[in-house]
Amino acid sequence: MSESTVAKRYALALFEVAREKGKTEVISAEMGEIRKVFAQTQELRTLLTSPKLSNREKKALLAKLFNGSDQLTLNTLYVLSDAGRLSETVNVADNFITLVDEVAGIAEAKVYSTRPLSDTEQQELSAAFAGKVGMQSLRIVNIVDPSLIGGLRIRIGNRIYDNSLRTKLDHLKRDLVNA
Repeated sequence: MSESTVAKRYALALFEVAREKGKTEVISAEMGEIRKVFAQTQELRTLLTSPKLSNREKKALLAKLFNGSDQLTLNTLYVLSDAGRLSETVNVADNFITLVDEVAGIAEAKVYSTRPLSDTEQQELSAAFAGKVGMQSLRIVNIVDPSLIGGLRIRIGNRIYDNSLRTKLDHLKRDLVNA
């Protein structure tokens, strides 16, 4: 997540309006999609931050790209465009989603494993670790990392739970060398 103060302010303003209108879940889903589009498309970011394109043209492009989105979502993009802050879009989306998750008692967990985890395994991990971090549930992001050899490494915020075979072997090696 970004440490941008500007992004946090925009996200908080959006969150307050979305909560007031009862649209936090809808806007959260749309901001997730916008985050993906902006994060994965360098050409779009370059185009939307280019001074060669007028603000009116940028807004028209945003309206076309995100046609069907809630008006609150579009208005947020327009405000970012008016302020010359479209480069902060991904950070605003990240911060907004984090705010929604915090209120709902959800935390994001990055789970590193040697193979993709099934939905059942992800649900079991969520149930087992959510309470340890004081949350209702976890949104699992599974990252396949064959270098672990076996086991799991879980990162929730700044906490890391490492039960990977790679780490156990490294500890054993260190213990044998120091013995």
